[in-house]
Amino acid sequence: MHSLPAAPPTYNDPNPLNIEIRTKFPVARIKRIMQADEEVGKVAQVTPVAVSKALELFMIALVGGAADKAREKGGKKVTAQHLKSVVLGSEQFDFLAEIVGRVAEVQEGAGGEGRKRKGKEEKDSESSEEEKKPKKGRGRKKKGDE
Repeated sequence: MHSLPAAPPTYNDPNPLNIEIRTKFPVARIKRIMQADEEVGKVAQVTPVAVSKALELFMIALVGGAADKAREKGGKKVTAQHLKSVVLGSEQFDFLAEIVGRVAEVQEGAGGEGRKRKGKEEKDSESSEEEKKPKKGRGRKKKGDE
């Protein structure tokens, strides 16, 4: 009896929403990085192209997952915490666990880890320091200023 052909391998589509991806990784730079290793000899012409595509799919999967986490939590920005939760939550990204382990845990809550505005005291102390130093001129000199 004839056996059935093997089913094609299944995989998760890294771009399930079919978002247009405009990010292309430079093939020439990838080839240069590959050849920087002394153990690497000649590199076939198609190899850097394949690595570029693999890197693109990797970024889609990682950043897309982080964007989903951000949406789940009601955020509009993808943070290091979102990336960390994707890495720790997926066996696919196990090799990154040591790297994301260095990301500090942040308490959940509204507001982000953005830049803080300067308080009034900080502004006052800075402005007094600036008054002491003459400001450098910007732009070109005028004919009468020489």
